[in-house]
This record gives sequence, structure tokens and C-alpha cells, in this order.
Amino acid sequence: MNKMNKQIITPFTVQADERIDYDKIVNQFGSTKISVKLLERFQKIIGKKIHHWLTRNLFFSHRDLNLILDNYEKGKTFYLYTGRGPSSEALHLGHLIPFMMTKWLQEVFNVKLVIQLTDDEKFLWKSGKLVDFQYLARENAKDIIACGFDSENTFIFTDSNYIKELYPNVLKIQKLVNFNQIKGIFGITQSDCIGKISFPAIQAAPSFYDSFPHLFCENTPCLIPCAIDQDPYFRMTRDVAPKLGYIKPAILHSKFFPSLRGIDKKMSSSDLSSSIYLTDTMEMIKKKINKSFSGGKESIEKHREYGADLEIDVPFQYLTFFMEDDDKLEQIRSDYSSGKMLSGEVKKILIDILQKLVLNHQKKREKISDDIINKFFEK
Repeated sequence: MNKMNKQIITPFTVQADERIDYDKIVNQFGSTKISVKLLERFQKIIGKKIHHWLTRNLFFSHRDLNLILDNYEKGKTFYLYTGRGPSSEALHLGHLIPFMMTKWLQEVFNVKLVIQLTDDEKFLWKSGKLVDFQYLARENAKDIIACGFDSENTFIFTDSNYIKELYPNVLKIQKLVNFNQIKGIFGITQSDCIGKISFPAIQAAPSFYDSFPHLFCENTPCLIPCAIDQDPYFRMTRDVAPKLGYIKPAILHSKFFPSLRGIDKKMSSSDLSSSIYLTDTMEMIKKKINKSFSGGKESIEKHREYGADLEIDVPFQYLTFFMEDDDKLEQIRSDYSSGKMLSGEVKKILIDILQKLVLNHQKKREKISDDIINKFFEK
């Protein structure tokens, strides 16, 4: 493979010299693409239109989603597990993607959900005191709760606080995974602190039902919606699950939400210009989108003649996530790619959508009190 096509996809690094090749990731990771047939079955089972992120191939790959549907058809339940590494006080739009999908899944299947806040992970990988990341976890919980989760069916926990309940499964996983495996999967080196070697077992443990004895009393399968760069954690988990007598967790993978600077770049919490943050003002959103990477041509004349490259146009890619109307999106796709619609027009549409989304989220977040947070943390 030539250098120009090189890409690195790990839980810590997402890099591509050109466009991210998702077919290559699927082949490399050994997951399965979500087929039209599986989507049709999904929709038939839930009895309503499936999420547009599924039909638009934004959640595009899976492990054992078909088995989750098999069990559900037989009247057996499952639970959802997702999480967040609290590295900053504010979440950006990319952080919302797994939570918004998880909320939809919780609603259509009426199942329980556990949300892991990995304050320990961020303490191990970043500079700062543990108390700082414990604070960020609680702040991030406000944004998560503002997505509209059902407090009766949702349990949020921080690793540093809930470790006593997780620890039996953490130990079992640690005993079955050696250093060479962790080194190969996660790129851990001998100069890394020992906490980094042991952490993957902590992220794996919530995949097993008895890590939550207050929620489950029988071997309940787990479905994990996440971006595909998190898959290495759960490949490891799936390897040890049968040895411990557990059902392998099923995974639902999303594509990466692109940076404003380009679709081949992952957003960074340390680069405030790379994304729209949920704390951004309406004017900040407007400025960021207007400066975002465009697939339009350098002049109006050339754009009218050749049209935009939609695969690299960040505003259009954002519309595929946040414009729910399929007909409107298809019209924009046709007009923009043909040159009939200009980049500024597409950006204006996106700005309006994102301003409404972020403002609505901010209003909901303001209403999240300590008492409301405690309803999710205390079960």
C-alpha cells in the first residue's frame, strides 16, 4: 500500500493521509457491514422507521447485532452500554453522536442503559489531578442527561466511584489478557504507567451483566453503540467473554464525525476550532461553519461547471448527520454536486440547524440540577 493511503485507527489516534477508508477498517477489524436486509429486519421488529443514521450508513458496521434482534424477537431483553472519557468541561457535537443513537435505541426497545464515565482513564493519560477529572465527569453528565435519557432505565457511573462493583470482573478479565496482547491491541509500551496496561479491563467490565447486580439478575446480553475506533476494547472483551461464561457483547459502530478542518481529521478537545461545542454561542457557530473545510471549487465559475466534492465537504457531511428530512438532503446533494447550489448556501442551511440544536441543548442543560444528576447516579 502506498504512503498516500496510510491510515491509523486506534482508540487514541485517528489519522488518514487521504479520506478514511471504512471498507479497509472493516476488513482490518473483522467486523460486518450492516446490510440492507438487516436494516429491513430491524425496522420490521421495532415497527417504526429506523434512525436516519442507520439508513444513511453513518452507523455502518456491527458485531452480532443480528443476535440481539434474534433474542428480542423471542421476548428476551438486552441492555445498552456506552460511555465518555471526561477530558474537557464541554462536549462537542461529535461526542453527542453515540448518546443520541443510544437514546433512540433505548426508546424503541425500552431497555436499561449503563453509561461509564472514565475519569480514571483520563487521569492516567493526561496531566491533572484525579479530582479534576471527577469534576469533569459530573459536568459531562449534565450534557448527557440533557439528551433526554429516562432516569428510571439509565445508570451513570464514574469508574473511580464504582470500581468496587466492577472489580471482580476486572480481575477476571485481567487474568485472561497478557501484556503482549495489550501491547499489540493498544500500543502500550514498557515506559507507560502500569495503569494504562490495566485500564482496558475496566472499560471491558461493564459489558458483563453482573457488573451491575442492582440492575440484572441473569446473563443479559449487551449492545454497545460507539465509534469504530473504540472497537479494539471490545474485540478484547469478546475474546474473553466465553471463557468467563458471558455472552459476547454486540457492537454497533459509527463512522467518525468529521473535524471542521477536514474529514480526514479527528476532532480534538484541545483544539476548539475543530468542532462545534455545546457551549458555543450562536455567533461562534456561524463563524466556525463559515470557516469550515469546503468541497466547493475555488471560483463561482468553476463551481457552476464542476460542482462540489461532497465526500470532502464538511458542511454537507454535517447535514447528513443533522438534517433529518431525506428529501431535502437529497435535493441539496443534487444541487450542490452539480454546481447549482453554492457553498455559502449550504453553510447557511447548516448554521440554522446547528444553532437551533445547540440552543435547545443549552436550555435543557441549564435545568439539570444536582438532584436530577443524583437520580442517574444513585440506583
